[in-house]
Amino acid sequence: MPTSANTIHQREDAGDSLTALVSADADLLSAQLQQLRARAFPPTAEKQLRKFMPGEAAKLIGISDAYLRRLSLEGAVPEAEKNGAGRRLYSLEQIHDIRRMLAATKREYSPERRKNEALQVIAVTNFKGGSGKTTTAAHLAQYFALRGYRTLAVDLDPQASLSALFGIQPEFDLGPNETLYGAIRYDDQQRPLNEIIRRTYFANLDIVPGNLELQEFEHDTPRILSERGRNQERMFFARVSMSLDSVADQYDIVVLDCPPSLGYLTLSALCAARSVLVTIHPQMLDVASMSQFLHMTAGLFEVVERAGGNASYDFFRYVVTRYEPSDGPQGQIVGLLKSLFGERVLTNALLKSAAISDAGLTKQTLYEVGRENFTRSTYDRAMEAIDGVNGEIEGLVRKAWGRTP
Repeated sequence: MPTSANTIHQREDAGDSLTALVSADADLLSAQLQQLRARAFPPTAEKQLRKFMPGEAAKLIGISDAYLRRLSLEGAVPEAEKNGAGRRLYSLEQIHDIRRMLAATKREYSPERRKNEALQVIAVTNFKGGSGKTTTAAHLAQYFALRGYRTLAVDLDPQASLSALFGIQPEFDLGPNETLYGAIRYDDQQRPLNEIIRRTYFANLDIVPGNLELQEFEHDTPRILSERGRNQERMFFARVSMSLDSVADQYDIVVLDCPPSLGYLTLSALCAARSVLVTIHPQMLDVASMSQFLHMTAGLFEVVERAGGNASYDFFRYVVTRYEPSDGPQGQIVGLLKSLFGERVLTNALLKSAAISDAGLTKQTLYEVGRENFTRSTYDRAMEAIDGVNGEIEGLVRKAWGRTP
């Protein structure tokens, strides 16, 4: 049974140190989260992705529902499961199988990058909490996977919210050297990134999970720089990039969920990225915070460039998140941002939605829950906004590859 609030107050009255109190609270919360996860996902079960109705499957593949039905009747595609009402249901694996079959005769059905196209590494960043950074990164990675891109999500945030969304509880499911830190550390315990990557329940989407171990990179780097001198700066900036290069042939897209700070890990991620998304919650305090973020980033990148780090990008965009169109002041701030930055602000915005919040209660994204679980208008509105943002980013990726929109 969880410890009661009265017990906690007794501890405080007893004069326990803040260290002991915080440690005890952390243990209590971790145990409670473990119990909640055990109820939602028993030890013998794993988190699974729902099946897709024929209309959803056809839309993801890029064909009509009638054509998918015809392929099914002809036996040209994997046999679909049927629900109680006799409707066909397709797994994401089956959707990818159909896509690959069609791509054998028409290449356009496969979005995978060609030999002359570079691995697209997208860093999602902001150093203010509550900007929707992880929600944006999770939906973006899943969007690409749903559409057939080979996708890798990398959780660089020691708080590991992205990992939790994918059913990984950092303090229970990860051992030492099972985060990106294992691949970028400076000592002889460094290991290949390929050994750290985990498959997810989302076909075509793998993850490099995160936990508090990532903080070690922030502690190690200044020590290494002081011991080995400035000639090691380039090595520090290149570590994330080099680790991703080692698996580049396995993926088309990498989505980096950066820490909410401008430390060595974030700078290394930005140097590895070919594109950057900065999430913005349209409130004046958040915009003022973003101003400081941009000033700091510019100053640090000047140092990065002098040290030989990468400071060129395919695209740099601001993503408006948790937007309420009926909120007048928010509308004014969005208008201000677009007048200042023009096309660098995405046309579409991620809306503040009860559907996204409700899905998050069960550690899911909107792509993981069916329309039947919500008021249809609420679901459709949120999904239209998410697909609008992600589709716009996909267009930028395709443009960077030299493809038609």
